[in-house]
Amino acid sequence: MTEHRLNRRSRFHQRGLSFFGLVFVGVFAVAAFAIGGQSIPIFLENQAIRKAAAKAAREGSSVPDVRTIFDKAAQIDDIKSIKGADLEVTKRNDKIVVSYQYSREIALAGPAYLVYRFNEQTK
Repeated sequence: MTEHRLNRRSRFHQRGLSFFGLVFVGVFAVAAFAIGGQSIPIFLENQAIRKAAAKAAREGSSVPDVRTIFDKAAQIDDIKSIKGADLEVTKRNDKIVVSYQYSREIALAGPAYLVYRFNEQTK
């Protein structure tokens, strides 16, 4: 090919993002930011529930004690997803084990939801 043709081809060959590509990336970034912003409090609450359940298992000596200790910690940490009555309290080798399960939803669009399901127990 001649030098003139090569220069002409490279002049029309563009690199980078198109407008629609930029819009797509922008929409994706906004959606990820919105979902992440709603997910962070859910995971922070789960950490508080873990801590309260561990404290209740450590300090409680009976099922009502464990539930009361959990409810007091839930009031302090503003836990709304689960209550002491929702805890399953068992004994394993003279050690109290607290199990719980719950779910939280984030509305996405229309009938679509993002659901987080938590199913954990103390050790």
